[in-house]
Amino acid sequence: MRIVTSLPHEVEEIEHLWIELRDGTRLAARAWRPVSARSEPVPGIVEMIPYRQRDLTAQRDSIHHPYMAGYGYACLRVDLRGSGNSEGVLEDEYLEQELSDAEEVLAWLADQPWCNGRTAMMGISWGGFNALQVAARRPPSLGAIVTVCSTDDRYTDDVHYMGGCLLTDNLSWASTMFAYNSCPPDPAIVGERWLDMWHQRLDGSGLWLDTWLRHQRRDDYWRHGSIIEDYSAVQVPVFAVSGWADGYSNAVFRLLAGLNAPTRALIGPWSHKYPHLGQPGPAIGFLQEMVTWWDHWLKDRTGNGAMDGPALTIWMQDAAPPATTYDARPGRWVGEPSWPSDRIVERSYPLDLYRILEPGEVASGQSGTVQSPLSVGQFAGKWCSYNAPPDMPYDQREEDGGSLVFNGPELTERLEALGAPVADLEISVDQPVAQLIVRLSDVGTDGAATRVSYGVANLTHREGADDPMPLQPGEHYRVRVPMNGMAQSFPPGHRLRMSVSTSYWPVVWPSPEPVQLTVYPDSSALVLPVRPNDVDEGAIAPSFAEPEGAPPLKVTQLEPAEHDWRVSRNMVDLSGALEVVKNLGAVHFENIDLTVHRNAYERYSFVAEDFNSVRGETVWELGFGRGDWQTRATTRTVLTSSPTHFHLYAEQDAWHGAERVHTQTWSRTIPRDHV
Repeated sequence: MRIVTSLPHEVEEIEHLWIELRDGTRLAARAWRPVSARSEPVPGIVEMIPYRQRDLTAQRDSIHHPYMAGYGYACLRVDLRGSGNSEGVLEDEYLEQELSDAEEVLAWLADQPWCNGRTAMMGISWGGFNALQVAARRPPSLGAIVTVCSTDDRYTDDVHYMGGCLLTDNLSWASTMFAYNSCPPDPAIVGERWLDMWHQRLDGSGLWLDTWLRHQRRDDYWRHGSIIEDYSAVQVPVFAVSGWADGYSNAVFRLLAGLNAPTRALIGPWSHKYPHLGQPGPAIGFLQEMVTWWDHWLKDRTGNGAMDGPALTIWMQDAAPPATTYDARPGRWVGEPSWPSDRIVERSYPLDLYRILEPGEVASGQSGTVQSPLSVGQFAGKWCSYNAPPDMPYDQREEDGGSLVFNGPELTERLEALGAPVADLEISVDQPVAQLIVRLSDVGTDGAATRVSYGVANLTHREGADDPMPLQPGEHYRVRVPMNGMAQSFPPGHRLRMSVSTSYWPVVWPSPEPVQLTVYPDSSALVLPVRPNDVDEGAIAPSFAEPEGAPPLKVTQLEPAEHDWRVSRNMVDLSGALEVVKNLGAVHFENIDLTVHRNAYERYSFVAEDFNSVRGETVWELGFGRGDWQTRATTRTVLTSSPTHFHLYAEQDAWHGAERVHTQTWSRTIPRDHV
């Protein structure tokens, strides 16, 4: 990334300011604005997230907010109520209180003498979520949003559930917020009240995983904040962005297809990161793209190219060997003028036992059966890659031994797919609750298999996620399992492979009992969204500048960071485990003389084929210190299950110096609801 030190406007930073809400609660914020805004007001841009703008996101914030301020915008980075240095308690994600607070913040910003009354929202992940949700509430000053790595459907495509199956990221993410909600405010900002505020958070934030596990079907809890319920509510322009290694790329397709407001869509090769910091590469000049977007919609520079080119810009990935991390993915930028695109043709490939046939070929009529071991999924990578540990899927041959595998013929010409593949299957099972996992891989000439898409389905949700129904063992069912959207080219000499399994631990929590699944290939097919090879890319292919950013805040690494991803098997007791280490180490923020350390550990284990043995455990420690003020908080969460219940145990402790100032434990038993 090119560091930019000279911008069109001189920028001033307000390190801390309070925004007082109607109920008297004060939110902590940091602001960057052009010096000239004192006499020439400018549009305002808000990012509201719970990840502590004074320290944990300070370095990232310093790259993009001052940059946009240098192009004539007042940028406001706000800690959500109950997070960072803001007052109050954060009790869950995307609550009515949060969205109402955001509306008040926008109104406050629009009313400042250095703002001209026009505002926008932006953010990645949580900030992308609430930008969409607030847009649907139509605050009067809001003129446009940028939403990165977010979703329109909190049940179908979020960290909690996928295809009606419980994601173990539900545990991982709940544990992350459990730890963050245990952190104290900074006495340098809030003064002597810091300890009282800390106790208020520790006592009041609650155990979010308990709440999320009590909503195992698509109910009103998940409908709240899911703008898919009413796309027409969003009337401001939307720039929707994600990456193929991210967990949220499917939403970009739906937003482009469903929104009536002006929409621009971008999907690159990236993981869960802003595109100017994108990994795997290539990263792009996304800050320049955002400035162009804001200029168009907030400054009425309608001829600046913000809406020129394709509605959907995507990175068409070329074949690459399987790896758990990539510096860059080979490919090229291509575009589609609209979505759905008239160019994309659904091509149905019939199945035979162990084979993907060419269209028109006739199957033999033989059925195939699989009962997958719990080890299938250990090499699946993470549901949403952060490209920090090596968290992408490894060679799928490691998984295919426990799966029912269908191989296609060797390709004789290049094949490109854009969109969501679908497994259209006739199946039967021997249990009333079952899950089905489908993976699509690119098999190279050396036999190595790179996963390019996958989908999971809770078969009790076959008639809808709001009203699950048990299956009748032995009865035949027709199911369509959509896989994640993709843009992938398959070169001549490679093969398509579709693999079907009945478990995918630890990506999704296993079914209550082992399941034997039968697939009837002669009435099944792989449906592939094929993009023609003869598209005139010269007419629509986009191009991007190199990434730029303001100088990042300098921090000193006092203790090294550690990222690790370990798969193990014990051949004595036949146990297995995936262990994930995500340690920040210790860093010192020179500008505020603050030292922060963060260590996180996750372990997902099983024993042989005992479905009652699966266990997820997370341990977090976060510490903040300055001189005599030394604090730390630790959390531990354990999730296990029986065929009828989930069993949740959690611990939370907090220390000020050597004194433990808080301790609490939870023990919950939650019925399984067709999961």
